[in-house]
Amino acid sequence: MTTPDFIRAIRAGAGQLLLLLPGVTAVVFDDRGRVLLGRRADTGRWSVIGGIAEPGEQPADTAVREVFEETAVRCVPERVVLVQMLAPITYPNGDHCQFQDITFRCRATGGEARSADGELLEVAWFETDALPPLEPFALERVRRCLLDEPTWFEAPTAAPEPEPADG
Repeated sequence: MTTPDFIRAIRAGAGQLLLLLPGVTAVVFDDRGRVLLGRRADTGRWSVIGGIAEPGEQPADTAVREVFEETAVRCVPERVVLVQMLAPITYPNGDHCQFQDITFRCRATGGEARSADGELLEVAWFETDALPPLEPFALERVRRCLLDEPTWFEAPTAAPEPEPADG
């Protein structure tokens, strides 16, 4: 994933401090029920498509933009499947980030799947019962997209104790 210019600008002032970033994952299915995956240039591993929202960009628009930029496939988001705060990570250069991920189930509407911007080594459609090896992050998102369930989120931690009433 390339670093957007607005994050580079923030990093110029914030250094390597922890940044909370809005991440979006798009799990795209075609009319045959196959899922679109890309083999990442940075890790060589297959994964779902995702990226960082630009300032002022709606999360669903981010999903559509990232899928098209990376795979040349056009899609429409159908529903929010998952909302999750991911664990903080530290990149090899020392930058600290924490992503808040919103995962969308999307339907392909056109385009020819290919590596479009260099972030992916290759792009392909896979039957859901014949997926390549995936990291738990990607596998869980594909699995949840196949379920007909409400949006998933971490159970809230215990609510704070109410303030005592004056009186």
